[in-house]
Amino acid sequence: MNETESMSPVVIMGVAGCGKSSFAAALSQALGWQLIEGDEFHSIENVNKMRAGIPLTDADRAGWLDVLADVLVQRGPHVVLTCSALKKMYRDRLRQNIPDLRFVHLDLTREQSIARVTQRPGHYFQPALVDSQFVALEKPANEAGVLSVDATQSIETIQAQVCAWLQTKECV
Repeated sequence: MNETESMSPVVIMGVAGCGKSSFAAALSQALGWQLIEGDEFHSIENVNKMRAGIPLTDADRAGWLDVLADVLVQRGPHVVLTCSALKKMYRDRLRQNIPDLRFVHLDLTREQSIARVTQRPGHYFQPALVDSQFVALEKPANEAGVLSVDATQSIETIQAQVCAWLQTKECV
């Protein structure tokens, strides 16, 4: 993918269960880019809240987003990051030092999210928290630098759509 050599990092975003981790792993491998799993940067306090079924607030997410923004700058342009990035202000925080940061929104319904989250035993994110994600979600409709795709498609189909989008001038 020579056309992507000068591109900025890509954030794979969406509600819990949309497939951020699975898709980001496939995309980073296809591009030959580094994968950063955003959940690994949550504070222990945030993880404990989610384990207890307590939704995170904007204040809880602020420090996490600051860390992720710094990591994106430190790691350079060839990075795929997973981050829910539910609100526009969260996406804008990540863009603060990388204005042309790209986002791929993996879109699915509340029911699909609950079904997928329920199938992840042992994960700290509790199914009871799915509703809070949809309450917080500000879909990035018509937001520059964002591609929304149907998260229920195969990883291969989504990857083809995203790679084609990354190669177009419209996503620059």
